[in-house]
Amino acid sequence: MCELLNRIWSRPRGEWTRVVRKELPTIADQVVEVLQRSTPEFSVLPSTVDREDINWAVEQALLTVLGYQDEPSAARPVREPVATPVPIDRARRNLFAALTGDACAPEAPLAELARSARWPLPDTVRAVVLTSPGEAAQLAAVLGDTLLSLADGETCLLVPDEGAGTRATLENVLRGRTAAVGHPVPLGDTASSLNWARRLLALSPSRPGSAPDVVFVDDHLTLLLLLQDESLSRALTARWLTPLDDLTPRQSERLEVTLLAWLEGGGAPEAARTLQVHPQTVRYRLRQIEKLFGAALRDPRTRFELEMTLRSRRLMANVRRRSTRGGRRARGVTTGLRPLGVAREARVNGL
Repeated sequence: MCELLNRIWSRPRGEWTRVVRKELPTIADQVVEVLQRSTPEFSVLPSTVDREDINWAVEQALLTVLGYQDEPSAARPVREPVATPVPIDRARRNLFAALTGDACAPEAPLAELARSARWPLPDTVRAVVLTSPGEAAQLAAVLGDTLLSLADGETCLLVPDEGAGTRATLENVLRGRTAAVGHPVPLGDTASSLNWARRLLALSPSRPGSAPDVVFVDDHLTLLLLLQDESLSRALTARWLTPLDDLTPRQSERLEVTLLAWLEGGGAPEAARTLQVHPQTVRYRLRQIEKLFGAALRDPRTRFELEMTLRSRRLMANVRRRSTRGGRRARGVTTGLRPLGVAREARVNGL
């Protein structure tokens, strides 16, 4: 320490301040070392107080003694953490997690995460869920500014949406692959696009021997809306289709498809064309339906809920049928629900 002090005093007086500031941390460290060796009470401090805090306190005392400040500073200034560069791949995964609402996402502003990921934040995005993880990196490179990551084990992409051209690009790049593309959403709703793309992919299982296919949430909004809660669909069925419970499965299915065709078409002739049966057959079935449902069919709200119930049952039946291995027809949509199909075999009057 004496050597350091001599070096300071040997400099011109005008340079003392600069030299003191430069050498002070070393002097303070040596003072602490001497105090720990010579003063028993001081030697126990490092076990209860951080060594850097002790050195800082000694520096303040020396500055006061040397006349560079009137009294020691009462509080140590907070040191700003040194930012460690994040690898680009990890930064992009962090940004993906933040955009999709992952609970493990780092708590940092999106703009900061985007800078680390070198990904300009777009106004609108689409999520893409892939079934071929081996091609994900290649597809991301072809699509350009794309975030690639995993969501619950599924390989997903986030693609900036720039209007109609984005869909055309995705159709071209993903052709020949099984994938689901979410609807375009503002950046804050990215999780919604991802969740519905994953849901649609689960509802569109590939059939043995069928070619890979790309499905877009834009094309299946009604399906997703009606199938988002199967228990509610069962509740609708229990509320509106109870009058059919006493019929045989064959009778019930024929009345259901007839009622749905009439609700969708608006009249017996239109329903007959849909079902490919004689209009008189439809009128006969409609009389049976009216006996079962009564005046409720004249209420617009009742007709709307009946149509929604029958549509959701048909959609669930189709989904279950497609997911059955080998394309076998599923026996039931859910427990207590019979599949609703189009009764093409009906060609005569009656049930």
